[in-house]
Amino acid sequence: MKHEPIDQPGALAGRSAPRAGVTLICEVRQGSRPWTRARLEDLSPGGFRIARLPGARAELPLRIRIPGMQMLSADIRWMREGAVGCEFAEPLHVAVFEHIVRNAD
Repeated sequence: MKHEPIDQPGALAGRSAPRAGVTLICEVRQGSRPWTRARLEDLSPGGFRIARLPGARAELPLRIRIPGMQMLSADIRWMREGAVGCEFAEPLHVAVFEHIVRNAD
């Protein structure tokens, strides 16, 4: 797994939270669908990007299990070419964010 700072084109104006390009495998689900493995490629305390999530529906909340973390809830904010951008229901504490990034090696 790798991590590196990224500057995402088209990112929300005024976004000041730290962001990290990470690559880690997590599990996600929407509604009553089964858990599925997905590659998380971008993380900030406020949200994340999943590389590919077939069948994702923006109107349904998403649940995500990041290794070593409790299950978290998020809402899909955008979908492009199979990728999805999500916002956590409750932002990660910056120390939790830094711990995930550190352990994504």
